Amino acid sequence: MNPFTVKPEKSTQLFVDWEKLWVKPYDKHAVDPYTRTRVILMTGTEFENVWFGHQFSRSCPDNELRRQLALLRRSEQQQQKLLTHLKPSDETALEHTIGYEQLAVDLTAHLAQRVDSLDIKGALDFALLEDFDHLYRYADYLDATSGEKAEDLVGRYTEIMPGRPTIAHHRHPYDSIRNPMTGDVPVTIDLLAANVITAAEQQTMNYYMNTAALWPEETGRRLYQEIGMVEEQHVTQYGSLLNPGMTWLENLLVHQYVECWLYWSCAKTETDGGIRKVWDCLLEQELLHLDLARRLLQDYEGKEWQQVIPEGEFPAPLRLESNIDYVRRILGGTVTQTAVLEGYWEAAELPPDSTFAAYQKLVNEPVENVMSHTFTQEYMDRNGGDYRFETAPHPVETLRCRTKDNICVGREGLPDGA
Repeated sequence: MNPFTVKPEKSTQLFVDWEKLWVKPYDKHAVDPYTRTRVILMTGTEFENVWFGHQFSRSCPDNELRRQLALLRRSEQQQQKLLTHLKPSDETALEHTIGYEQLAVDLTAHLAQRVDSLDIKGALDFALLEDFDHLYRYADYLDATSGEKAEDLVGRYTEIMPGRPTIAHHRHPYDSIRNPMTGDVPVTIDLLAANVITAAEQQTMNYYMNTAALWPEETGRRLYQEIGMVEEQHVTQYGSLLNPGMTWLENLLVHQYVECWLYWSCAKTETDGGIRKVWDCLLEQELLHLDLARRLLQDYEGKEWQQVIPEGEFPAPLRLESNIDYVRRILGGTVTQTAVLEGYWEAAELPPDSTFAAYQKLVNEPVENVMSHTFTQEYMDRNGGDYRFETAPHPVETLRCRTKDNICVGREGLPDGA
């Protein structure tokens, strides 16, 4: 499908009334895990588009153009509000968090297997192991606080076991910057992947920030706070992959194209008939948004859409599905790495005066103050072991112990990580 050549239904409107905006939420007891993650993904995508529109408007002196942006942004706001309420009121914040981390794992793994750019693939594979570990920490916290097993929420499609330990994720800000897409227009899947993952991680960062502030208990507040800081690093990493040479209007076109691909993908892969109707409806609206962005680019910069996205035909749909084998392979090969400037190094090979060592010492000493570690060890001590869902022994031998939380992997060479 090429969305630039498809005309939306004549009945499609930019805005809907309150009744159409209030949709039936999914049933948390019956929902397919990937329906839940699609809802989270598209909620974050809409937030990114709304926020981008605000930043564009604040940098634009032309009031007529700002009116067009306001028109587009109001429609995006309605879409985002509709999607938010697909989450049922009886789904707890922590249950929803498991959905966020399952999305992070399987979305990242899916994109990493499709992109052409080695810079983008490297960033995806690196952060994959961190989101994978976050899922494990939250799953243990879910079991500790409610007795609920996260394996049921993820449908056993995603394993729950340690990744690169969260304590090893805390790096100096300098080491979160990657090489951007520059020069020639990137292949379509790279353009899509970088934008999709940036929006998804941004949504996670914001969700954890807000959840931490509302959480009623200190352990949970501190766990969300710590992991939310890691998500900020991920947003910085992924955002730095985007092409800084694009104009605001070129970026507007890309944002709308990304949304069209995602809604098309959701409609193609959705198993819930009622939710599929939502994706179909929102895709029709997005085709209107894309056409508006195309006309603005043409009117204000004299450019055609082909100058920004030469291959307008969509690549294959984005599929949220199990990636157990891929995650295990990346775990076994790269779990001991950390980021250094634009690259990745074995943590054990870093000099003692590295930015990684300095930042770790600054924020992680004493290690007893690092909640992701302290809570996990307390859970192990109290229950005789951690909570996991594994389909086979852990691919990293040093992470197989279930009674002692490992704070060495990814931190080798540090005084308390040796």
